[in-house]
Formats: sequence, C-alpha cells, structure tokens
Amino acid sequence: MPEPRFFSLEDQVAVVTGGAQGIGEGIARRLAKAGGHVAVCDINEAAAQAVAKEIGGVGIACDVASGASVGAAVADVRRRLGPIDIVVNNAGIAGKTAVLWELEEKDLDAVYAVNLKGVFLMCRAVVGEMLERGYGRIVNVASIAGKEGNPSLIPYSSTKAGVIALTKALAKEVAGKGDITVNSISPAVIQTPILDGIPKPTVDYMLSKIPMGRTGRVEEVAALVHYLVSREASFTTGQCYDISGGRATY
Repeated sequence: MPEPRFFSLEDQVAVVTGGAQGIGEGIARRLAKAGGHVAVCDINEAAAQAVAKEIGGVGIACDVASGASVGAAVADVRRRLGPIDIVVNNAGIAGKTAVLWELEEKDLDAVYAVNLKGVFLMCRAVVGEMLERGYGRIVNVASIAGKEGNPSLIPYSSTKAGVIALTKALAKEVAGKGDITVNSISPAVIQTPILDGIPKPTVDYMLSKIPMGRTGRVEEVAALVHYLVSREASFTTGQCYDISGGRATY
C-alpha cells in the first residue's frame, strides 16, 4: 500500500476569505495543492474567480462585513462543493494610517467591519454545521500588531487583538464537541500588496522590530495555515501562532 500523504486535505472543502490576492491567495493555492476543494471568497469576484480557475476551485463573491453576503456565500459553497470542513478567515484591511487624535469614528468602523465583525460572521455561519458533523478547522488571520500594538494603526491593531480573543473564546466553546479546532496566526510584515497602502515610515518601523531583518513570505504563512487546518493538528486549539521572524516579545 502507498504511504499516506502527510497533511493531506483530499476530499475536504475549504473556504478562504480574502483569497484573491496576497496571503489569502497563497493559502488557497497551498490548500488546493494538498488536495482540498477550495472556495476562494473575496469582495472582488472577478479576481476570486481568476485564482479559483487556476487552482481548480470556485470563486465566490463575499463581503465579509455583511451577514447577508456571508450567508449567501456559505450557501453557495455548500451547493457547489459540499459541507465545509475548513475555514480560513483571512480577509482584512489596514485602514487609515494616522494617530488616534487624527482619526474619525468612520475610520474605526470601516476596519472593525471587515477585520473583526467579518470573522464573527463567517464563524457563526459555519460552526453549527461543524458541530453537527463533529469535525471542523477554523484559522483566523490576526497580526503581531494585535499583540503589540503598532502606532498609527490603532484600528488595525485593536481589531486584530479582538480576532485573537474571539479565537480563544470560540475554541473553548467548541472544545470536546467533536474534532473541531479554532486557532489564529499573527504574522508580522508579510510582502503583499497591502503594504502599498501603508506609508514607508510605518513599514520601516515594523521591519525594525523583526530580528530576522526581513519581511515574511506568503508561502511561509500558507505552510503554517496548512498544518493548522490538517487532520494532524487535532490537539491544537485556542492558540495564536506567531509567524514574525522573532518579533514577538511574549
């Protein structure tokens, strides 16, 4: 008999939000290579479909800040691919780069709606089915900013801290109710298009905090997520894994 493939995702259905570019695209490609049937969900439907076509998945429009859009997207995934085994909540925005006293209420609201509310809505849409089936893997993409707080990125930092807490709380709620795990990751600066919208001094500040002295690669993040969504990661839940080049101080 052939040896089993380690970390195989064969015949499993995975949803990746914000999967049309950057970290999300890298994760979608990695999970597809591992045998997963991947739904690339993104607010940019055309871009989602383009990535999905290349990896043999499906591209689905989804605004994670809208409960109605999330519900419709999840229903579409189930109709086209089947029950959902894996969810990677990756969709996120950096928001306006400014100190707190230069921010308006709408600046926080916009980031909160995607980064934290979006994770809540997607988890709520899939966790019931996971409980019924007794199986599921959820990985939420937070940020090292959620642990340490980056100046001039208060909306981003605070919502990513919320993602870490949501992850830990939900993991405890589903623990012991089947093989269901909920984890998060906290990347430091990863070389993606999101950096294009952040002023260079802010990026330089973040890089200066990384002992390895470089940005991370999308492929490195995707490899960590791949492990966390695999069947082998069955005793790993409620955790936040740093992928930060040594930046984290606790």
